[in-house]
Amino acid sequence: MRRALRHPGVVGRHQEHASGLAADLRAAVAGDVDFSVTARALTTMDASNYRRVPVGTVAPRDADDVAAVLEVCRAHGTPVVARGGGTSIGGQATGTGVVLDLTRHMGGLVSLDPEGRTAVVQPGLVLDRLRDAARPYGLTFGPDPSTHSRCTLGGMIGNNACGAHSVAWGTTADNVRSLDVVTYRGARLTLGRDGQGAPPGLRELVDRRLALLRAGYPAGLPRRISGYALDALLPERGVDVVRSFCGGEGTLGVVTEATVRLVPLPADPVLVVLGYPDESAAAEAAAGLLPYGPLTVEGMAADLMPGGARGLPRGGAWLFVEMDGEGAARGLVRAADALDSALVRDPAGQRALWRIREDAAGTATRTPDGGEAWPGWEDCAVPPARLGAYLREFRALLAEFGLRGTPYGHFGDGCVHVRIDFDLWTEKGVRDFRRFSEAVADLVVAHGGSLSGEHGDGQARAELLPRMYGEELVGLFGEVKDVWDPDGGLNPGMLVRPRPLDEGLRFTGLPVVGVGRAAARCVGVAKCRVEGPSSGPGVMCPSYRATGEEKHSTRGRARLLHEMALGEVITDGWRSEEVREALDLCLSCKGCRSDCPVGVDMAAYKAEFLDRHYAGPTGFLRRPRSHWSMGRLPRWLDLFGRALNPAMGLPFAARLAGVTPQRAMPRVADRTLVSWFGERSSRRPPVLTLWPDTFTNHLAPEVGRAAVRVLEAAGLGVALPQGSVCCGLTYVSTGQLGAARRVMRRTLDVLEGAGEEAGPLVVLEPSCAATLRTDLPELLPDDPRAVGVAASVRTFAEALETLAPEWEPPRLDRRVAGQTHCHQHAVLGDAADRRLRERAGLTGELSGGCCGLAGNFGFEPAHYEVSIACAEDQLLPSLRAAAQDTAVLADGFSCRTQIGHVAEVRARHLAELLAEGLDVGAGS
Repeated sequence: MRRALRHPGVVGRHQEHASGLAADLRAAVAGDVDFSVTARALTTMDASNYRRVPVGTVAPRDADDVAAVLEVCRAHGTPVVARGGGTSIGGQATGTGVVLDLTRHMGGLVSLDPEGRTAVVQPGLVLDRLRDAARPYGLTFGPDPSTHSRCTLGGMIGNNACGAHSVAWGTTADNVRSLDVVTYRGARLTLGRDGQGAPPGLRELVDRRLALLRAGYPAGLPRRISGYALDALLPERGVDVVRSFCGGEGTLGVVTEATVRLVPLPADPVLVVLGYPDESAAAEAAAGLLPYGPLTVEGMAADLMPGGARGLPRGGAWLFVEMDGEGAARGLVRAADALDSALVRDPAGQRALWRIREDAAGTATRTPDGGEAWPGWEDCAVPPARLGAYLREFRALLAEFGLRGTPYGHFGDGCVHVRIDFDLWTEKGVRDFRRFSEAVADLVVAHGGSLSGEHGDGQARAELLPRMYGEELVGLFGEVKDVWDPDGGLNPGMLVRPRPLDEGLRFTGLPVVGVGRAAARCVGVAKCRVEGPSSGPGVMCPSYRATGEEKHSTRGRARLLHEMALGEVITDGWRSEEVREALDLCLSCKGCRSDCPVGVDMAAYKAEFLDRHYAGPTGFLRRPRSHWSMGRLPRWLDLFGRALNPAMGLPFAARLAGVTPQRAMPRVADRTLVSWFGERSSRRPPVLTLWPDTFTNHLAPEVGRAAVRVLEAAGLGVALPQGSVCCGLTYVSTGQLGAARRVMRRTLDVLEGAGEEAGPLVVLEPSCAATLRTDLPELLPDDPRAVGVAASVRTFAEALETLAPEWEPPRLDRRVAGQTHCHQHAVLGDAADRRLRERAGLTGELSGGCCGLAGNFGFEPAHYEVSIACAEDQLLPSLRAAAQDTAVLADGFSCRTQIGHVAEVRARHLAELLAEGLDVGAGS
C-alpha cells in the first residue's frame, strides 16, 4: 500500500525548543507544566502497541488554560495531544509534542439535570463518577466500555466509545447533545445540530461532496467507528456537527465541556446466559435476539476462560444477554435456539459474570500455554447477520498465518475484540503483523464491515482506511482535517496522513529478557487506576488510590521500567532515581499479581530493581537505614530477642533505625513460640509442621499458641521445624535478594532434614505463606526443594479443612470486621477461610484493600501519610461502620499493628478467636 505523506505543518519542529516552550507554558497557564523525565516516560504509551515520546505534559485547570496551551504550542510549532485515562488501543493517546492530561484538574461533573435527563461534564471526568452521580435518580450514561471505571468522557467522545449496552443505547455520539471545543488556532466553538459551531468552510466543503458522502459509507453497521462521521453533516441528517466531531480522536479540536444525554436504568435487570456449541453458532444466533429488545448481547468462547467454564450453561461458547424483567428474559430463552441457558437475577452473580467479560481486554493477552497476545486488530465490526461467517473466515486467516487469538465482544452489534499472539519483537514478526493486518482489513471490507467498531482507528488502522472507504473519501477526510486544523497541530499522524501501522512499535529496541521485558506485559488497560466505589473488593493499587498519581499506579511503574530498559528517556538504567521514586510508594502488596488482568507483578519487579539499584561497593551506604533494621529484622530478633525492647525506647533509636517516631515499635515477646513449644510435652504424633514465622515467633507468640491449641483440638499432631527457619520476606521486600536466597537455602536445608515426617507446612502469617508459595521457587528456580516446599504450604484454614474435614469448630455466633491480608487475596485465596468462618458462626465481610503498613513500608518516615491513607481507603471505614461488640479479625501481623495504631482496637488472628471458642465450650 502507498504510504501517505506527513502533514507539512508543525510535526518535527518542536523537539529543539523544549526548554523555551516549558518556560512559556509556565508563564501562560495556571495548571501543571511538567517536562520532567518521569512525566515524559509515563505518557509514551497508551493501551496500544505503539510508543511516542512527548516533549512534556500539561495538566490544564480550565478551558482558559487549554486555550493558552494551544496558543503557546502553536507559536512554538509544537503538536498537542489530549489524553484522558490513556486506555486507547490504537495509539491515539500518545504524541511527540505536548500531552494534555485532562484528568488531574478537569474531571468535574458540572451539573446534572434529572428531569431533562442531561449532564454537563468536563472531559477528564471518569465515566463511573458520572454513573454514580446519576444512579440515585434512576439514570445512567448509556455507553459503557469495559474500562468504565477509569476511562474519561473526553476519551469516549474522541473515540466514539460504545460498550456492552450499545444495542440499546447506541454509541457515545448518539448520547452527546453539545460540545465546547477549542481548536488549535484558538477558536472556541459550541457544537450542536443544524450546523451549529461548524468552523468556516466546513459546510461549503460538505455541500460540494454530497454525492460522495451519501454513497461512500457502508450501510447496516451499528458499529461504524472508523474515520470521520462526515455523513452526519448531510442535510437529511440535520447537519449534526457534534456527531461528526465525535470519533475524531483529538485531531479536530480539544473538548473542554460536554452536555450528554442520560437514560433510565433498567427496572429489573436479568442476565440470561445462553450456551451454544461453538463461537460461530453463538454469533449466528446473536442477530436473531435483537427483536426481543435486549440491553446487551455479548459473546465469548471457552478459550477466553482458561480456568474453565464453571457455573455456566453447557456449551463451548456463550451469549450474555441482559433483559429488563424476568418475563422478557424467559421469553428470550424460549425463543433462543440454545443448548442450555441460565437466568441470573442476583446482582453479585451478575457482577461476577460481567467481570469475566470486562477483564477480557487483559486476560486475552495470555494464551492458554502462557504465551503473550497483543492488540493490533482489536475491534473490527461487520453487520450482525454476517458475524458468524466472518468469524469462521477470521479463524481460518489466523491459522493461515500461524497465529492464535481469542475473539469475544459485542456480538449483537457485530463487533469483535481479539488479542493475537503477534511476534512484535523481530523484523519478520513485524512484517507478518503488517501482512496480517492488511489481509484482515480486506476480509472485514468484504463482509461490509468497519475496520474499527470501537476504540477508534489510531495508528493501528488509519493507514488501511482507503481499503474501506476508497482514496476519494479518505482524501476528503484530509480536507476536513485541514478546515478544522490548518496547521496540523492536533494529534498529527492519526486518522489522516497516518504513520505506518508497523512504525514506532513499543517493543522496538526492548531487551527480550529482564525486568523491562516483564514490565512490557502491561498493556495499559489501567485497571490499577480505579478508585472509589468502582474499585470493588480488590487490592490494586493502594498507593495510586492514596495519591491519584499515575507514577504510583502499577501501569505507571511498568511504563517507567519499560523506559528504563529502552534507555532513551530514562538513561541511567538501574541507578534511575525516577524509577526508584515511583517504586518507593509500592507497598509490595502483590495485589497486581491477581487484580491486574495480565498479572503484572510489581512487587517482584521492585525487589529486583532495589537489589540492582543498591548493588556495588557503595550500595550498602546508599540504602535506607530501614533496609538494614527492618529488612533484616529476623536476624536481629534471633540475635537479640527481647533485649531490643529497651534499645528501641531510647530517644535516638527511631532515627538510627530509619523508622518514623510517629509509630511505637512492636514489643518483642518475653518468650518465643519456639521456646514455649519446646517445653511442652507432645500429645500426639505430628501430621503437620507449624511454621514459626518471625512475626509469630518473636512478636505475637500468642497467635502460635492459639493455633496449636485449635489444631490439636481438631485431632492434628503438630511439630515445629528442627532448626531456625525464615521465608526471607523482609529481605525480598527491601530488595536484598542475595541475602534472601541465602536465608531461603538455609531454610531448605533445615526442612530437608525433617524428610517425609514434616507433612504439610502450616503458615499462620499470610505474607510469609505467600513468600514461600511464590518468591521461594521464583528466586531459587534451580533448587527442586523450593518447588516441593511451595507446594506443601497451607494456610491455617486450609490445613483444618483438608487435614481435619470432619472436625466441627466451636460456634462463636459473632459478627466480624477487619482485613483480608493483601497477600492472602493476591496469592493464597480466602475461600477456605470463608468456609471456616461460616462453620464457626462468624458473619460479616472483611474489607479488601491493603492496611497500608505492609511490613517496613508504614514504619518509614516518608511513608507515614500514605500508609494512613491506604488504611482509610477500605479498612478503617469498615471498622467505623461495625457494631461495638464486633470481633476485629486480621490474620496479618502488619494489619493487626495498623489497626491497633490507628483504630486503637485489638485485632486478632482467626486462630485466636477459635481458641477462645474452645475455652467457652469447655466452660459450658
